[in-house]
Amino acid sequence: MRPTAIRRTAVAATVMSLALLTAACGSDAADKDGGDKGKADGASSANPAAKALTAAELEKVSLAQGDVKGHKVSKAGPKDAVSADDVTVDKAACDVFGDALMGAKSGSPAASTQRKVISEPKKGADEDSADLDEAFEAAFDITTTLTTLSTYEGKGAEESLSGLRTAATGCASGFTLTAGGTKQKIVKIAEEQVKGGDDAVGWTVTIESEGDRTTMKLVQVRQGATVASFAALNLGAAASGGGFEMPTAVIDAQAAKLA
Repeated sequence: MRPTAIRRTAVAATVMSLALLTAACGSDAADKDGGDKGKADGASSANPAAKALTAAELEKVSLAQGDVKGHKVSKAGPKDAVSADDVTVDKAACDVFGDALMGAKSGSPAASTQRKVISEPKKGADEDSADLDEAFEAAFDITTTLTTLSTYEGKGAEESLSGLRTAATGCASGFTLTAGGTKQKIVKIAEEQVKGGDDAVGWTVTIESEGDRTTMKLVQVRQGATVASFAALNLGAAASGGGFEMPTAVIDAQAAKLA
């Protein structure tokens, strides 16, 4: 494997350890900066507020093993919890986006759950190419998606999505994020077209570390008073410096359970 691929793999592993081992249950974004970061002006709706799910109800609609074909689903444990206080940005307006990318919850949800969903590599894919870099990428064509469900009282879910949209727009040109003591440069936030639930939004996020770039996907889908957040990274794509597809199967499976 070429040195560039090795270096990019190290970058990918660093990003993954930060973004995909962060549990929503371990933080409260409302405690940062003295207010509710998920709330944005103009987020109210004429429709009556949906009812928040109970913790037991939220567990029932969370992804479980067997819900997503070709993927392994597991619960995030206590060891994965990282406080939102450990996620900092150099621009206050980007705070809510940085937290979402790292998996921290937005605002003050009534209950939340978190799952790790890992795609299984295609069998024999690494044997189809004589090029070592291509073979490596094929073997590690594995997308890991941190899936967080948060349910809110009142208009909390709508305000959370609205606040994230505002942050993404204002920070599209980039900002610097530090998590767990490791600094990452968010170079670009590009909006993607996604569908699901009552409202949905998604982005491809370009991240730079030590001169190498990789991408992550961030998607949020709202169904009533519940927001499903998906932060995804593909190790093979990160090693090659290429892109990867949205974790559509994971998003669709979770949206179906919430419907």
